[in-house]
Formats: sequence, structure tokens, C-alpha cells
Amino acid sequence: MVGSLWAILLAKRGYDIHAYERRSDMREAGYAGGRSINLAMSHRGWKAIEKAGIKDKIEAVAIPMHGRMMHSINGECTFQPYGKEGQAIYSVSRGGLNLELLNIAGGFDNVHFYFNQKCQHVDLDANTIHFENNQTDEIITVQAPLIFGADGAFSTIRSSLQKTPRFNYSQSYLDYGYKELTIAAADGNHALEKNALHIWPRGKFMLIALPNVDGSFTCTLFLPFQGKADAFEHLQHKSQITDFFKKYFSDALPLMPNLIAEFQQNPTPSLVTVRCNPWHYQHQVLLLGDAAHAIVPFFGQGMNAGFEDCTILEELAGEYEEDWTKIIEIFNRNRIKDADAIADLALQNFIEMRDLIANPKFLLRKKIEAHFAEKYPKDFLPVYSMVSFSHLPYSEALAEVQAQNQLFEQLFKIENVGENWQENPMVETIFQSWLREKIYADL
Repeated sequence: MVGSLWAILLAKRGYDIHAYERRSDMREAGYAGGRSINLAMSHRGWKAIEKAGIKDKIEAVAIPMHGRMMHSINGECTFQPYGKEGQAIYSVSRGGLNLELLNIAGGFDNVHFYFNQKCQHVDLDANTIHFENNQTDEIITVQAPLIFGADGAFSTIRSSLQKTPRFNYSQSYLDYGYKELTIAAADGNHALEKNALHIWPRGKFMLIALPNVDGSFTCTLFLPFQGKADAFEHLQHKSQITDFFKKYFSDALPLMPNLIAEFQQNPTPSLVTVRCNPWHYQHQVLLLGDAAHAIVPFFGQGMNAGFEDCTILEELAGEYEEDWTKIIEIFNRNRIKDADAIADLALQNFIEMRDLIANPKFLLRKKIEAHFAEKYPKDFLPVYSMVSFSHLPYSEALAEVQAQNQLFEQLFKIENVGENWQENPMVETIFQSWLREKIYADL
């Protein structure tokens, strides 16, 4: 998706674009599901979609999710809004968005697609890439003054950069995998609340569900690969799978008629975080999206961050009049810290989603956060709102997490704060003191 979007934005600036893709053309072959996590489009993604010229098309099939709907183990539901009234993230089909981006990119005379082309390696000094056609085995060599590697978390372009001196790289896996499942439509309607992201938090694992336009929900089970209990390795047979869902997701089970077939047939991909630095080679080869900064999906920002790469680069291209040495240098210098920050935030949000959202102390914090945000909109913004409903750099959001954690450490020292926080003057006193220290630190 990032490659298609970037092709569109470059084409609009008049560049001649040659885009190479390992898979076949999904406009002809269709979209293969089974290992995807539905996309949650937020402000950063919408900005890019608007620049691409397909906002109206995507809005027509996007479903607003105004908050989280938590399902207890007893089937009781509790709703937590994401932001202010009217604010929402949007459930968008990965395949549908991919297809729209391909269609609009293919409509430009200066965009040329080559499918079934597997990147073998890159000659960085010559700016030359070698591809193998995975249908005919033909080897081709292409050269370009600028190469953008948007080839995903296991990027071949990045592998070539890793062989250069002083290139820093790390990848880290969670001990968790994920399984795509489906809650079926009920006579064409949604069987659960349509305008919410549904979460079944179970401490060490969770199930989530995002709505689709056909009335179904795409579900994702996040579960450890291995363990003494409650792990994928123990869910091999029909009875094991059924018993597991009866125990932990009893209200979802009757809505999943194809559970066994999907569970046994769909793959169990891993969850990886990739960090690297620099993202470029001699200002001629540049990594974008997951190739530069793959993250786990628990803040819904993987696609949004990749799209934001494109909008930032496009704005820099205008500001620096197509001087790609300056553009790439500035992008590399400023963007990496934000990519590292959203990687950290996504890992933190995993703990929040699977465990803390059912914790009374956490729920109290959310109530107090909402109070401060409403009373002091210029001075206090919940971190989720900073990430999902603004274009503030991710690194600023991470710094705010740390500052707000200090605030709530002090607030939760107040005796019986959960019973009288709205009337207790100490809450306001501590907040004002925290705010003064924060403003002073910023100065």
C-alpha cells in the first residue's frame, strides 16, 4: 500500500515511476486474505488518502469506530470512547484500500507496474536492482536515479543496506502469534455493535473484532505460540479449539460458524518490530513504511505511519524544490525518532488492550484524563488522541506518556481517590503543579 501511495504522489509531481511487485496483480488475481489485520484509519492515514484523491471512495466503505467495546468473560459489555464526541477511527478493508490505490496509480500514464517480480539484490553504488520473474524465471536488471524500498518488514532493499558500514538494525519478536477469524453477518446485519472496536481482554491474550461493510467482523486472536496453557500449541484439535472459545469467548463463539475451519486453515503469523538507521544510502536509496519501521499492530498505526512517511516526503519535496539530497537527509534525521516512538507506543498499547482496559485503576485513569482534556483542552491531551486524532510527531506523544505517567503516580497516592476525585481539591492542586513543572521543562 505504501508503494502504491508513494507512486501516486510522485506521479502527481511529474516523475516517471516504475513499480515492481513480487506478487501478482490483485486487480486480476483478487485479494488473498487469511493473514491480515483490518486497518484502523486515523487522521494520519486520512491525510494521505486525501492527497491520493480517493478519500470519498474510502469514506463510502469505511466504518467509524467511536471507541472500544470490552467483553468480560461473563459476556458483559463496557464501552470506552476513544476521544471527544464525533471522533473515531475507521475500520477499512486492507484489500479494498490496496485495490483502490492500485487502480488510481494505474491510471497515470507515468506509472508503470511490473508484477511477479522478486527482488534478488541491489547494487547500491550503481543504483541497480536485479529482479527474477517468479513465473518465467527471467532475470532483469533495472537502474534508476532514485530507488524507494517499500517492500515490507522483510525488505530485500533493507537487507542490502544492512551490508553497508555503520548500518544499525534490530528486529524483535513478541512471543505471540495471531489468527484471523470471522464473526458472521446476521441476515446482512452486524451481530455486535457496529461502530466499535470489540475487545475480549483476557490478561495474557485477547480477541479483537473490527466491523466490515457486509455485516461481518474480522476477528484477530492474539495468543502466545507456546506455554503451559492457553497457547497456540495446545489448540490443534477441534475439541481443544471449541473448549478454549467456550471458556474465554463464550459470547463470540455462537457468532463464529466457521471457527474450526478458519482456525485450522489460516496461518499463524508472528509479530515483529523492526528498527534501523539510517534509512537511506547516499541519498539515492530510501526505505519507507514497514521496510524502515515495522511495528506491532496494537495502536493501529502501522499503515497510518507508512502513509505519513509519504505525506511528509511529498511536503518536503515541495519545500525543498525537488532537491532529493536535502529531502532525504531531513526526512532521515527527523522521522526515525518518531518511528521508534510509535514502535514503543504500540508495544505499550498491547499491554493496555489485553489486560489494563479491564482494570479498575486504569478505568479510573481514563475518566480523570477525559475530565482534564475537557477542562483544559489546550494543556492536556490524552495520548491516544495525540496519536490517532492529530498530526503531532509520535515522539512528542511518547514524551507525553512519560509525563502523564508521573502525574497519575501522584494522583493515585491520594487516599480513596477513586471515590471522591471529582470533589477532592488535591486532584486539582496536583494537576496544576504538574502542569507548571511541565511548562517550565518545555521552556
